[in-house]
Amino acid sequence: MPASEFSLIDRYFAAHGLHRADVALGIGDDCALLVPHPGQQLVVTMDTLVANVHFFANADPEGLGHKALAVNLSDLAAMGATPAWATLALTLPRADEDWLERFCRGLFALADRYQVQLVGGDTTHGPVTTITIQAHGFVPPGLALRRDGAQPGDSIYITGTPGDAGLALAAAFGKANIAADDHAYIQGRLDRPEPRLAQGVALRGIASAAVDTSDGLAQDLGHILERSRVGARVEVDRLPLSPALIASLDRDAAIITALAGGDDYELCFAVPLERAGQLEGMAADWECRCTHIGVITAEPGLQLVRADGSAFRLERSGYDHFG
Repeated sequence: MPASEFSLIDRYFAAHGLHRADVALGIGDDCALLVPHPGQQLVVTMDTLVANVHFFANADPEGLGHKALAVNLSDLAAMGATPAWATLALTLPRADEDWLERFCRGLFALADRYQVQLVGGDTTHGPVTTITIQAHGFVPPGLALRRDGAQPGDSIYITGTPGDAGLALAAAFGKANIAADDHAYIQGRLDRPEPRLAQGVALRGIASAAVDTSDGLAQDLGHILERSRVGARVEVDRLPLSPALIASLDRDAAIITALAGGDDYELCFAVPLERAGQLEGMAADWECRCTHIGVITAEPGLQLVRADGSAFRLERSGYDHFG
């Protein structure tokens, strides 16, 4: 007999062993009962992944479970929040129990790493696989990282190596060739992004503005510029390109991919000049790179320049769902 919605919930989601003290009632009732942390602000985000829009329909379910949660945790990281809870709305064309088992393996492996408890959601039948996760976290009042605090003279930084996920997408569509030795690394950067949660928390009180690079570095930095009513000058030759990206594309194509490729889920942030030394000393101990790539300007707009000061042309700044 086909599995019912409730048997799937009981078997794959409700039975998971992580139980946080701030969850009075989790999966199994009409609603969860949660205990907000005293003296903390609640931070809430939600992302949806749709088959054949955000991932290939035959994508590895374990990687999908990881990524569906990771993209939400990346939003929390961009706000400087510590994660706590998540809800999941899952639409499936059929009740494929092997797919569910592997999906949950990836989802809960990442959830356990960051002590995130799944506290509810919904499971439905539909024409395409759709995964929606809402994540909740906490941040001390006044310390949330926002997009609207950048000031002229602030230094601009990026974590990690942008462009790797964009390279994986380009290769999937036959627009790039990746060396066999680099394939696993590049595919992992697309399928299993690492949310920069420790970096987000460390940036409290240091960064003046921050954003995660889900749609492309240039486009997402543009959100900071718009909200802060400032501009920026980015030196494209400073971009921290991975050896795999450099080996796979010519220099200009690699820079364009780093600026507009999307799906990197790194943190781009601004830091006042007087705190730059503190930031760089702290970042020396991070497990990911942290690179100074430019400066916030009073003049609106994003200027992209080479090391010699000449302009670098970018046809598109990133991903647009309706573009």
